Amino acid sequence: MEPARMNPVVEPLSWMLGTWLSDPPGAGTFPTLQPFQYLEEAHISHVGQPMLNFSFSAFHPDTHKPMHRECGFIRLQPDTNKVAFVSAQNTGIVEVEEGEVNGQELCIASHSIARISFAREPHVEQITRKFRLNSEGKLEQTVSMATTTQPLTPHLHVTYKKVTP
Repeated sequence: MEPARMNPVVEPLSWMLGTWLSDPPGAGTFPTLQPFQYLEEAHISHVGQPMLNFSFSAFHPDTHKPMHRECGFIRLQPDTNKVAFVSAQNTGIVEVEEGEVNGQELCIASHSIARISFAREPHVEQITRKFRLNSEGKLEQTVSMATTTQPLTPHLHVTYKKVTP
């Protein structure tokens, strides 16, 4: 079977495609957490539809035990730079983030967040993310978060090295 042709609608996001591994480990912080590090594999692909598919899998840097996972889709509104990021997470959160792609930078913010009925508190109330391809060809992701007890605060930063196209 031949690989799918990229849908032209998602061409502005083609810089995100590939399998990426954190290099160095990602760093997490939040007022209610001890600072931590994590390893993460990001897989961003397409199957010819007008969207990208993604999965992010985080692992403990020493034990390699699975930590956070999320997967979903990145859609572009045709003929615009407007982007929607739809994510389901193993923590029981489902979110829609929206924003814009400008060159090799994607900035999005939560539009709606839903959670399972027995999600741990404090509840996440707002998320912002920035993806960018840096001058070394590495993908960076920065996440900020607000909860029911904390205002919007930097939470995660990870730099990925591309391991497959």
